[in-house]
Amino acid sequence: MKQTKRITALALSAVLFFSAAAGCSSSSASSNASSNTSSNASVSSAAEKTTVKVATLKGPTGLGMLKLMSDNDAKTAANQYVFTISGAPDEIVSKISSGEVDVAAVPTNLAATLYNKTSGKVQMAAVNTLGVLFLLTNGENIKSVADLKGKTIYSSGQGATPEYALNYILKQNGLTVGTDVTVKYLTEHAELATQMIAGKVKIAVLPEPYVTQVTTKSKTTKIALDLTKEWDKAAGSKSVLAMGCLIVRKDFAEKNKAAFDRFLTEYKASTEYTNSQVKNAAALSEKYGIMPAAVAQKAIPNCNIVYMDGADMKAKIPDFLNILFKANPKSVGGKLPGDDFYYTK
Repeated sequence: MKQTKRITALALSAVLFFSAAAGCSSSSASSNASSNTSSNASVSSAAEKTTVKVATLKGPTGLGMLKLMSDNDAKTAANQYVFTISGAPDEIVSKISSGEVDVAAVPTNLAATLYNKTSGKVQMAAVNTLGVLFLLTNGENIKSVADLKGKTIYSSGQGATPEYALNYILKQNGLTVGTDVTVKYLTEHAELATQMIAGKVKIAVLPEPYVTQVTTKSKTTKIALDLTKEWDKAAGSKSVLAMGCLIVRKDFAEKNKAAFDRFLTEYKASTEYTNSQVKNAAALSEKYGIMPAAVAQKAIPNCNIVYMDGADMKAKIPDFLNILFKANPKSVGGKLPGDDFYYTK
């Protein structure tokens, strides 16, 4: 990545020299020189910004990026960011693999898959989204996982984290899929949401923002179980249900460490903004095409937007990936990532 050249020390010395010389002439000249020096410094600062190409997804995974997008438009961000918003993870895979983007927000298991696919050229920098899965009921009295015995659950996301997370939670609570409980999968989240609203499905597992869409349109549908909390009960302190994360091309991080660390600092602040300024974040969500403002305002509190990096990330994610690996090795790219998978400042 090319960076614009810095103003040389000689040029800067000249600016300071002429500013000082002008100061000897008159206060008016001093004011003008001071203004020119300030302007030059501003230009220099802008010229030194590193360009970082960032890809994110529509939906919960992209919500933590909103304030940073806004700051970038206002030209107050520490780096110069070029954002790409994609509708599906597959679109990001090719971009990160080819070097078209440097940083991306993706599903956590996809991060491990890309690490394996690229022979370690992709690293996880931070966890940005915990569980966004909820068990909804319409006319069923479900207060605990044990209450699901003998029931039929409809879900989406077969062959991906939603399936593996649900199976793990059921198993840890003594329920076996196919024996104690039946799970039927629909292809699309939207299709399942529509059937839930129509009253054709009584128990369903859905992610946000579909949870908000269903509970808004169906007054008889309610959230019965937060699967993030159920995961915590089942796994203890060993892992977290980490649905989304930030990845970076290892080569980019090594060559632009200071700029990338600045990005992480700004991104952390952006996630905090999303959680604390929900109404404003929701407006930005619609502006940048992440999700409609009305949906975002209700969904954000359930989206578990976080920022987890460093030692905490390295302590919580390996066990999570191991659970996915045991369920289906292909879900993490065929093998568990090595220690170099985790980026540290």
